[in-house]
Amino acid sequence: MTQEELDALMAGDLDEDMTVLDDIDVEKSTDENTHDLKTIDEENYRVTADGEWPPPPPTEDHRVVNQLDDVTKDSEKKATEIMDKLEEINNFVMDTEEEANSLVAIMEKNIETFEKLSQKFPNIALFTASLDENKNALEKLNGIVQKSQESEDEIMLIMDIMQYQDIHRQKIERVINVMRALSKYMNSLFASDIDDEKRVSSAVHIEGDKDNEDLVDNAEIEALLASFEQK
Repeated sequence: MTQEELDALMAGDLDEDMTVLDDIDVEKSTDENTHDLKTIDEENYRVTADGEWPPPPPTEDHRVVNQLDDVTKDSEKKATEIMDKLEEINNFVMDTEEEANSLVAIMEKNIETFEKLSQKFPNIALFTASLDENKNALEKLNGIVQKSQESEDEIMLIMDIMQYQDIHRQKIERVINVMRALSKYMNSLFASDIDDEKRVSSAVHIEGDKDNEDLVDNAEIEALLASFEQK
C-alpha cells in the first residue's frame, strides 16, 4: 500500500477526534527488522497460546488496541508521578543549599574574627585552634553547596531524559491510529448487505478434497437441497 493510499484511507475512515502524524512512513523497512516469512519456519513466528494454535480469544484482556491504550494511559500517569517526585527532591536540595549558604556566611564572619584575635593575641592557642576549626567547617560547607548544585543539575537532566516517555506515547498512539484505520478499512472491504442468516448453507466437503472420506455424502447433499427450498 502506498503512502497516498494510506493517507486516503485515514482521511475517509478515521474518526474526527483521531489523527495520524504526517511523518509516518509505512513503506520504511530495513534488513534488521524485515523478514521473509516464506523462509522462516512456522513455529518461529506464529502466535501461540499455551503452545498451541489458535492465538488467545479476542476478549477484553487480549484486544491489542485496548492494551496499547492502557499502556499509554498507565505510562503517562507513572511518568507524571515520577516528575512530581523529582520536583520535590529538587526543592529539598535547593533548601539544603540555601541553609548551607547561610552557614557559610556565619563561618566567614567567625574566621574574620578569629584571624584578628589570633593576630592580636598570638600566644593564645584557643584563638588559633578556633580559626583552624572554622576554616575546616567552611571548606566542608562549600563542598555541601557544590554537591547541592550538582544534584540540582542531575535532577534537571533526569527530567529532560524523562521526555522520552512522551515521545514513546506519541509513537504508540500513531500505531493505534494506523491499526484502527486498517481495521475499519478491512471491515468495510468485507462488509455485505446480505445478512449471514439469509445466506445459502455451504457444503462441508466437496469433490476434489484430498481424502476420500472428506467427500460430501448423500445425506449432506439432501440437507443442502432442503436448505435451498427453504430459501
